[in-house]
Amino acid sequence: MAKYGKKAQAKIGETMREFKQGTLRSGGSGKKVTDPKQAIAIGLSEARESGAKVPKQASSTRTSSGDKPAARKSSGRKSPRRTSSSRK
Repeated sequence: MAKYGKKAQAKIGETMREFKQGTLRSGGSGKKVTDPKQAIAIGLSEARESGAKVPKQASSTRTSSGDKPAARKSSGRKSPRRTSSSRK
């Protein structure tokens, strides 16, 4: 079974042609797209909006091992504490 539908493939192809010609612009800022991966992402997004068969978008947070990051260790230096006598 195909991962992407014909409509989605056509939309991505159209977007890539625009990218190669240098006429593809990003949505929010309107800047020229310079990364092919970004061009493909734009094509997939447009295909989703038009109702084409496209797999669900991957979540932005990925954890491969599920481990939590280690807590930061302090460098041993502490800022001097201010006492009420030092303020006047």
